[in-house]
Amino acid sequence: MTLRLKLFAGAATLLAALIGPAHAADPAVVRIGVAQQGTGDPPVFGGSPAATALLQHRVEDALQPDHIKVDWIFFKGAGPAVNEALANKQLDFAYQGDLPSVLGRANGLKTHLLLASNVRTGVYLAVPPDSDIKSVKDLKGKRVGLFRGTNLQLVADNVLKQNGLTERDLRVINLDTAASQAALASKGVDAVFLDYSLFKLQRQGLAKIVYASRDDGVQLTRQAHLLVLEDFERAHPDTVQKVVTAVVQAAQWSSDEANRNALFALWAKSGVPVESWSSEYANQPMKDRMSPLIDPFLVARYQAVADDALRLNLIRQPVSVNGWFEPKYLDQALKSLKLEAYWPRLDASGKPTGERLAENR
Repeated sequence: MTLRLKLFAGAATLLAALIGPAHAADPAVVRIGVAQQGTGDPPVFGGSPAATALLQHRVEDALQPDHIKVDWIFFKGAGPAVNEALANKQLDFAYQGDLPSVLGRANGLKTHLLLASNVRTGVYLAVPPDSDIKSVKDLKGKRVGLFRGTNLQLVADNVLKQNGLTERDLRVINLDTAASQAALASKGVDAVFLDYSLFKLQRQGLAKIVYASRDDGVQLTRQAHLLVLEDFERAHPDTVQKVVTAVVQAAQWSSDEANRNALFALWAKSGVPVESWSSEYANQPMKDRMSPLIDPFLVARYQAVADDALRLNLIRQPVSVNGWFEPKYLDQALKSLKLEAYWPRLDASGKPTGERLAENR
């Protein structure tokens, strides 16, 4: 019997070694950081599949059978504040933009990008209604509000570059979203680079939008995503899969043109009016903006952001995106939901490839 027990124990040890370490027990709570200030109680936000997932409680519903609580944590300090929380292991997942995540990677944050969440988003240049500023070229020497460290900054810098300017040619004032709106409305600045929040100010007669970067092509847009800390992913891959699948479901619902009006009404709970969402997404298929795909366009844009950040001295060493994206959870979600061919894949230049996702894995 002793020999048999020893043989059994040896076999069990060998089997454990072959299959690898067991996954950790389910976490009691999943913490998802959001790189913007939420509105309401509990706070919510809009403008992305991740926002839809929150508003429709999709992640909570997916994790409820495992008795896992979900905490959505909002950061007024946007992407830089999210990076600090990730560095301190205060978050498991995060929704943020391309530049902040690149800065985090440059500073040693160990994360994996899981899926896109609101892509090809432009920036707007707005001025007071009575301003004589007509174009980007007129900004030289002007006081311009810009939220540094966010994915707004890099697009704005590239817009300036196309017009023969840099931030040094302007009197740039670092202002968050709320402060930028207030400064513009009170004429405390001559102009601001900002997002869809400017449409409300324009309707109120407090601002005039004179430029939209998206009009100059998809290379002057910013991307956002959902990422996970590598340590959490390694310990809880099943939970990561459920979170990703829930957000992909939200992306599909948000992409359906039949849901456009309902989607904008849902996002309006964030305090941004339906009219602003309608203006932001006017004349654009929702599939183009709500796609979760990790396609050549997304990968190329993140590498371009990393290269631009180095050129502009925002980071000190080159950053490669190789190995940063982890598409297996997205691929599994698309397969299980039969959505492999739902969203168009784009090549690095932003043109549809006409290829199915499943054929490229």
